[in-house]
Amino acid sequence: MSEGKQKKNSYPLVARLEALTTRIGTGYPHPFDEPCLLRSRTPLGNAVGVTQFGANMLVLPPGCWSSQRHWHQNEDELVYVLEGEVTLVTDEGERLLGAGSVVGFPAGQENGHHLVNKGQREARLIEIGTRAQNETASYPDIDLMAQIENRKIHFTNKKGEPCK
Repeated sequence: MSEGKQKKNSYPLVARLEALTTRIGTGYPHPFDEPCLLRSRTPLGNAVGVTQFGANMLVLPPGCWSSQRHWHQNEDELVYVLEGEVTLVTDEGERLLGAGSVVGFPAGQENGHHLVNKGQREARLIEIGTRAQNETASYPDIDLMAQIENRKIHFTNKKGEPCK
């Protein structure tokens, strides 16, 4: 086979970050979306055929949040800070994380968490997490729940009523 030609679905797949599609914003319903509107996520795992866990390049401009503070029943999460600084916010309070920091969030631990860029420069992170077919994410600070059924997300309030 000549160089530059690959069999369809041959592995390992290789991708370049600059060639991948980046999503800006969030799927949260308004007004919960506002602190995350400028965040960008580039799916890395999808591009290389990984199906058992997800991996994203997350970019947080100054003032931006990674998410609303939340925890997962069935999914583990891990975040590695590549560049810049972010503030980790959990039930225990706040902690500054710089480049080279790694933080993990085991499934089922009811400790809401998120990252906030309180600095003056952009922060770049790698997010890795389990891809559960069915999941519930809880948001302790706001009236929001996320239900994932067959990998489709639905937001409700804590009574289970759909968000408008």
